[in-house]
Amino acid sequence: MLEILGWVLIAAPVVLGGYAFIGYPGIVWLWSRLRPAYALSPDPAEWPEISILIVAYNEERRLRRTLEHALATDYPADRLNVLVVSDASSDGTDDLVLTYGDPRVRLLRMPERSGKPAGENAAGTMLRGDIVVSIDASILIPRDSLKPLIRALLDPSVGLASGRDISVGDEAREGNKAESSYVGLEMTLRHLETRVHSIVGASGCFYANRRHLQQVQLPNELARDFAAASVARAHGYRAVSVDEATCLVPRTPTLKAELRRKSRTMGRGLDTLVYLRGMMNPFKYGSYAFMMVSHKLVRWLLFPALLGWLIGPLLVARAAPWALLLSLGMIVGLVVARLVISWPDDRRLPRMIALPGYVFISIVAGWMAWLHLLRNEKSAMWEPTQRPVSA
Repeated sequence: MLEILGWVLIAAPVVLGGYAFIGYPGIVWLWSRLRPAYALSPDPAEWPEISILIVAYNEERRLRRTLEHALATDYPADRLNVLVVSDASSDGTDDLVLTYGDPRVRLLRMPERSGKPAGENAAGTMLRGDIVVSIDASILIPRDSLKPLIRALLDPSVGLASGRDISVGDEAREGNKAESSYVGLEMTLRHLETRVHSIVGASGCFYANRRHLQQVQLPNELARDFAAASVARAHGYRAVSVDEATCLVPRTPTLKAELRRKSRTMGRGLDTLVYLRGMMNPFKYGSYAFMMVSHKLVRWLLFPALLGWLIGPLLVARAAPWALLLSLGMIVGLVVARLVISWPDDRRLPRMIALPGYVFISIVAGWMAWLHLLRNEKSAMWEPTQRPVSA
């Protein structure tokens, strides 16, 4: 029985990982071939009034460039508003907004630090127009990216439109270049899901939804960008990814920072998945439930399953000594993860350990997220991802 358990522990990561990163993308690709290509609505005679929503905490260094790019898009100036929600910032964020010099830019200051979702909930009554565009304070929107996002919402069947992240950075200095490959894979998968019917999570950096959906109150410990797609689906809409609506997202410069970002993001994601568990009912939500299970649940189950490679080989060592290589590989990988975490920020990470370091940093972040869930640690507090001011 112990040997059978060992083989199960060894096989589980292979099955889950193979399905999450090969099987499911293949299924969605084949499925998408049976559907017509996704096409945006044409430009309207009159563009709708919109609000750009930015929740910020101590973003004085990066917020000005983000505002400049948002206001410089080719969207009609008289139809665009910006609301910055300051999560009780203690630097010059509030003064920057108040003295920005453009009447379209307004400030809502939270009386105390409450977290990003609380800021999004509080913004509801101050939003203008029928569409709300949520962006991070650290990203840049190209001039021609906003209109495609809005055109997607001219389709009455669409409740949420997500932009396409482009991961950028200084490749000569940073050790987190592998993030670009992962982001590219994720954006391709969302493109295919859009063609099938609906994505199951939006880009937190750049997405838009209808104002009445944005005003749906959510618990403060959840990730709204993930939950927003399910809110739209529960109200009878679909959620789509818009390839033409790109945004530039500076990579975190070190894998140490990436560990913090991933563990926080996945921790909130797991909390949100538990909250949205009803959306995985295939009898009620059909293909959406299938994609939620495949894209989110199976992928996140892979992380605890990988613990089996530390234990399983020991249980089958007598019958299959080669299996011990899996345990050895995991141990070596964890040593590499520890090395890249302690690597000096001012020194470039060698290429030969950057990729395995990224992989094992992601695994450790996944374990931390599951521990957060099992401990039932609920926290609305947040620390914005510390991205470079320019990349």
